[in-house]
Amino acid sequence: MNILVYLEHDGSEVKKASLSALSFAQALTHGPDDSVRFLLIGENLDKVASQAAKYAPTLVLEAMELAHPIAERYALVIADAVESQQADMLVAASTSQAKDIISRSAALLGGAMASDVVAHARVGEELQLDRPIYAGAVIATVVLKGSPQIITVQASAYEASPPSDSTFAVTPLSPNLDNVPQRVQIIDVETKRSSRPDVTEADVVVSGGRALRTSEDFEQLVGGLADALHGATGSSRALVDGGITPNELQVGQTGKIIAPEVYVALGISGAVQHLAGMKNSKTVIAINNDSEAPIFEEADYGLVGDVYAIVPDLIEQLNSG
Repeated sequence: MNILVYLEHDGSEVKKASLSALSFAQALTHGPDDSVRFLLIGENLDKVASQAAKYAPTLVLEAMELAHPIAERYALVIADAVESQQADMLVAASTSQAKDIISRSAALLGGAMASDVVAHARVGEELQLDRPIYAGAVIATVVLKGSPQIITVQASAYEASPPSDSTFAVTPLSPNLDNVPQRVQIIDVETKRSSRPDVTEADVVVSGGRALRTSEDFEQLVGGLADALHGATGSSRALVDGGITPNELQVGQTGKIIAPEVYVALGISGAVQHLAGMKNSKTVIAINNDSEAPIFEEADYGLVGDVYAIVPDLIEQLNSG
């Protein structure tokens, strides 16, 4: 089996989610004729390619037109690479970027696709894939019929692949840009720089919910506790919709799917859509003034009370200890 793994990066670092996708792909190989390679796309990729080569052989598609992951361009380039490399399968992490790009590639390739895979098993000659439906209330087991197969996996379901003791080959490819659309141009990218880790890669995540009334309160309570625990901040959709937190912090079915070692939920009731994004967390701690909140059914430790009264004392004790 010839597998390509779409590699996400920030221009200098490989995204941890893609290393989880690599683990999934590597688990499917079982013979000398099987291969797993990264597919790296962008501009000025020397640093990223060097890092990627510590994990797997890497194919590099580099061009000025590919500096930003614009879906209508990347989808065509990826589909072309899958066909030219005669890949049997395209794998990616189930991220916001992949949901935009990889699904378009699947449509162009005309194969069979399964998204948000959380487990797999080989039964005879069949590869069975488990994926959540109905906001995680049901796990469906599917078998793909068709080629190539396109699969996105939830990074929280697979451990990140460790680096190898040796360095793999980096192979540049010449992207065919003749038919790549130029209708979309990136004028500027605005993002808030933060010293905190990314919510998808942190071992500890502190999230705030509807109980937080302002952005200042969120930063003081959720941000303060996250800093005390050397963790990342997350948010429920209610705060994003209310303009209190940015979309990039949203945890849930329509946000980020995470599985940190510790997840702290402050004032989050625990709607099924939110639980779908964090239910695989190793340890869940919840603080909520409603003793009947669904979040307590998922929590390993729970405290009933007002986050405005409890969290400042907790931050003070952590910082003084």
